Amino acid sequence: MKFSTAALLAASLVQSSIAFTPSLVGHRTTPLQSTVLEEATTDAATDDKPKKKQPTRFDRLKQLYKGPRFEVTADSIDFSYDDFDKAVEETEYAFERNSVVEGMAVEYSGSGCLVDIGAKASAFLPEQEASLMMADKELSEVVPLDTPLQFQIISDEDENGQLLVSIKRLEYKNAWEKVTSLAEADEVLEAEVVAVNRGGAICLVEGLRAFLPGSHLTGQLPDENLIGQTLPLKFLEVKQENNKLVVSNRKAVVEQQMADLSRGDVVQGLVKALKPYGAFVEVGGMSGLLHISQISHDRIEDLEAVLQPGMQIKCMIIDHDKLNGRIALATKTLEYEPGAILKNPEEVFEKAEETAEKYLAKMEQEKQAREEAARDIVLGLGDSLDGLGLDDGESKPAGDDASSDPLQDVSDSLDTLLS
Repeated sequence: MKFSTAALLAASLVQSSIAFTPSLVGHRTTPLQSTVLEEATTDAATDDKPKKKQPTRFDRLKQLYKGPRFEVTADSIDFSYDDFDKAVEETEYAFERNSVVEGMAVEYSGSGCLVDIGAKASAFLPEQEASLMMADKELSEVVPLDTPLQFQIISDEDENGQLLVSIKRLEYKNAWEKVTSLAEADEVLEAEVVAVNRGGAICLVEGLRAFLPGSHLTGQLPDENLIGQTLPLKFLEVKQENNKLVVSNRKAVVEQQMADLSRGDVVQGLVKALKPYGAFVEVGGMSGLLHISQISHDRIEDLEAVLQPGMQIKCMIIDHDKLNGRIALATKTLEYEPGAILKNPEEVFEKAEETAEKYLAKMEQEKQAREEAARDIVLGLGDSLDGLGLDDGESKPAGDDASSDPLQDVSDSLDTLLS
């Protein structure tokens, strides 16, 4: 049998298609599924489930908190939100640099302590800013916990909102105010010597370092033995703008000594130096001048033959200047006879008190004699005017005797002064 070319080609194509067609016999059809559809279905199922709430930072801190807990009750309080807003408006929050605020130390931390001043974060008080007198003291002694204190803000807020505060700067300001007040009143104060140097000593006055020049130190030298001693002082110079505080021990001692000294007192002294015009004698921390004319009633040719530096003598105060702390001395008033100090000074000093009493009694008698003579002159001058008449020749009324004497008031005044 013969086939045409077209029939053979058709048969060949049919066989090829059958060879490449998968057999459907014995196989189960599986439907195709979309991945996008599966993801959407999964998301929908997830949304239907409730999400678990994650704990906040406050919740975690609350779980770790071991302190006392406060129970929340349904009881109402007489304080509304409006009252709270009003209280906030009335409260002043001044957390600027140099502001003074009240606070309490709540915790010691490192080289300082944390202070609650009402800000959003606790302020920090460095140890060096805790007190003006912090030497040999613990921070807990100067700044106790839970005790209201005044603080000065000394910085702006850092990135954590924390401020730096100081107690030292408040004490520094108050100390200068007190020192200025004491200087104006010219009062004597007590201060401790904390250090010495070549020029003098350093004292603590109300927590401030004051300089005591060696030339204003009485009876001592500025050496290590002076440290720890408490000395009476007076101010010489007070300048807060220059942070300059200068004090004097000699000025305070002289003032105290001058209050107890008067003319005619017999005092013990130490000869410190000899000069051509006399000797300088130290009396109770003060330097007095014993002039060469006041040493003896006799003429002195050689002063060194009579007095020597370091010699203990007795002398009488004949004059003093309390304002400048100067005194004038004499030994000739203690001589029981003229020239005795040149012949036997030991006996003169031994009988100094007895001789001084006789000398003062003699001076008192001479003073009274001079006053009586002055009184007699005034009264005699008044008597000489008693016989003067009036210009018109009329006699004076009896009641006008007192008013007719023009010196009567002067006489009465003199009587009052001389009595």
